[in-house]
Formats: sequence, structure tokens, C-alpha cells
Amino acid sequence: MSAAVQVPVASAPARAAADRIVTRCDELAAISETAGHITRVYLSPEHARANAVVDNWMQDAGLDTWQDAAGNLHGRTGRAGPDVPVLLLGSHLDTVVDAGRYDGVVGVLMAIEVAARLQQARAELPFALEVIAFSDEEGTRFGKALLGSSAVAGVWDDSWWDLRDGDGTTLRAAFESFGLDPAQVGQAAVDPASLVGYLEAHIEQGPYLEHAEQALGVVTSIASARRFTVRAVGEARHAGGTPYERRHDALLAAAEAALAVERICRTEQHIGTVGTMAVEPGAVNVVPGLATFAVDLRGEFDDGRDRVWDEIAEAFREIGARRGVDVTPTEVHRAPAVFCAPHLMDAVRAGIVSTGEPEPIELFSRAGHDAMSLGRVTDVAMLFLRNPDGISHHPDEFVSAADVALGLDALVGAIEHLARTSDTLPPATTAVEA
Repeated sequence: MSAAVQVPVASAPARAAADRIVTRCDELAAISETAGHITRVYLSPEHARANAVVDNWMQDAGLDTWQDAAGNLHGRTGRAGPDVPVLLLGSHLDTVVDAGRYDGVVGVLMAIEVAARLQQARAELPFALEVIAFSDEEGTRFGKALLGSSAVAGVWDDSWWDLRDGDGTTLRAAFESFGLDPAQVGQAAVDPASLVGYLEAHIEQGPYLEHAEQALGVVTSIASARRFTVRAVGEARHAGGTPYERRHDALLAAAEAALAVERICRTEQHIGTVGTMAVEPGAVNVVPGLATFAVDLRGEFDDGRDRVWDEIAEAFREIGARRGVDVTPTEVHRAPAVFCAPHLMDAVRAGIVSTGEPEPIELFSRAGHDAMSLGRVTDVAMLFLRNPDGISHHPDEFVSAADVALGLDALVGAIEHLARTSDTLPPATTAVEA
């Protein structure tokens, strides 16, 4: 008879904190612009309410708090002084439309609990801990992702001020309405020389941990991405009176182009999605003269992503020429792949193993995260938590309290490992109570 599999059990402090996190996820889910759904976007009244609630939780945990010049919420604990190095922990509080309640939020709440636990244990870490609740990872309102973390990383682009939301409000006007000064956004930037690194806990937005029957995983890198808006311009004509051989149907060209994205990406083992499509004039008895759609392309490496896009663009040209429709893509977003720092990955791995979990699997993150912005100014690493069925950006998104508890112990273990093993920092002297 084979030996029984030992199921890791989190520490008592972690189990209590995990229950608190799950309850708080429910409380934040109620802060939404739409009743019965979760929608919380950048610089909205809901953004302000969420920051106020989480600010109170940070203060209750013993953190010194402030809101920065881009609307991100910070809480700090540990050693003080201008020359003290800082380890950043965090994730985001904003959501997509009709979101789940754990994406981003659980990482912020875990960071608060871990910082509080280390402080209460009087762990003598050689660095301060700073928790950041980023304000706009998703880009739901203005169409540009990672605005909050871009400000913290000091890579804000002034061309973004003219971005508009669906109501025509500019990003600049939204800043001012929120009580922020656009001229001061540069003050949100951290000093890269002061940073030890950035750790982010996040639910896995895929099924791979569940398939491996593991609660926690180590992220190796974050997807390289490109996004495009595409206009297919044909000719609108009477649906009854126009023979097929004379039609220049923009919708059919766009539909064929969308299928080409899927076909090429499946063949090349990349990820391509056509997530929006609109048609004009939009009448049942008119051949569509214009179709606009969006393409989201992701890959593990920049060169592979670019090679696949070249194939897709060539397919668009062939489809357009054959159908007499002008299919023109315009790039609206490009982000390079971000690779996690090996020594921080080792710390996350050690933290997971310390919980009694088996040697963790390594995962390439196909979804984007605030760590992409921070990776431009410091070393980063990520801890993934199991998400049943891998569903995310949907109300059915889920993570169990038991897995959150293990994740808390793992994150504490990762920070202790980092403090003990860093070549540039003195070792920590006090372990956290298990």
C-alpha cells in the first residue's frame, strides 16, 4: 500500500489572517459602480472609497500610510531612515468590468498581513517593508494598463494626459477631479537605488497549478505583449441588391482575420485574442462597410511574439486583398517580457517549500501584472496561488482560504530567506513565529 500523501497545513496565524482576507475581499467587492457586479476603475469615487477602506486596514496593521501623486496607496513598516533599503510588496485594487473579487485584491491584502506579522514578531529585517495598493493595473477606464505602477516606476509618459474614457473625460481632468495635481505625478516615483526588489502574490489566471495539484507556484516571467486596433474598410451596399462577387464585406474580412489570429497562434503556441468587434452601419439589410476590432498578442519571448505578429499581419494583407477590403492594424500597446530575478525566485521557492508543499512548479505568467512596471527599475518575483479552473476576469474567479493561508506562510518564508541570503544585506536575527 502506498504511503498517504501529506497535505500541508498552514500556521495558525496564517489561517486566521486568511479568513480575514477572504472577508475583506467580500467587503471590497461591495465597492462597485454597478450593483450586483464588481467594477472599480481608476480615479473613480469607488477608487477613493477602496483606498480609504484599505488605508484603515493598513493602519490597523501598524503601517504608516500615504496616497502618492498618482493615487496609489502605500503602507510602510520596519526600519526607518532615508538610507534604509526597501522591499516592496503589493498588487492592485482596480478591476475589469464585471470582475471577480480576488484578482489583484488578494495580493494587496496578503502583503498587509505579511507586513503586520513580521512587525508583530519584531523580526529584525535588514530592510523596510512597503506595501503598495496600485491604482490602475487593468487599464479599464482609459485603455492604458499599468498607469499606477508606471508612475511608481518613474516611467510616466506625458502623452497619456490626453487619453479619454468612454464619457470623453481626459486623464488630466480625471486627475484633477480626484484631487491630484498632474504636474506632481513625478513625485510618485520611487528611488531605484533604495529598492531591494518587489514581490507580488497573485492568483494564477490559468489552470496549471490546479492540474499539478499544487497550491502555490513560482513565476518565471511575465508575458511579452502587443495590442492593436484594426480597421477593415470595405463598402456598404444594399444587402439584397448586391451580388456576392461585387461585395466588399468588412465584417466577413474581420471575421476571417479573427480566425487567422486563432489559427496562427495555436500553431505557433502563442496567445492571440480578438476581444472586441464593432460593425458599421450596423443594419440588417446593409453589407457592412466598416469593422473595427482589437488584437491582443502575448508570448513568452519578444522575438517569438514579433515573428508571430508578422505572420498575422501578412494574413490580414492576404484576406484584405482577396476580399477587396483594406485591413489596417495600428499598434496601441507594446510591453517587453519581464523575467523574474533568480535570487528572488529562489526566495519564493524556499518560502513555498517551508510550508511543506512539494518542490513547486515554475510558471510563465500569460497575464500582465504590476511587476512588469516595477521590473524596469528593480528585481521582481511573483508567487502564484491556485485558482480552480483557472477562470479570472469573471465573477466565478476563486481562491480558497486554505491556499491563501499557505501563501501567507510562503511569503513570510520568502522574505526571511531573502533577508538571510542577500549578499548586500546583513542577516535577519529573528525568525517569525510559525
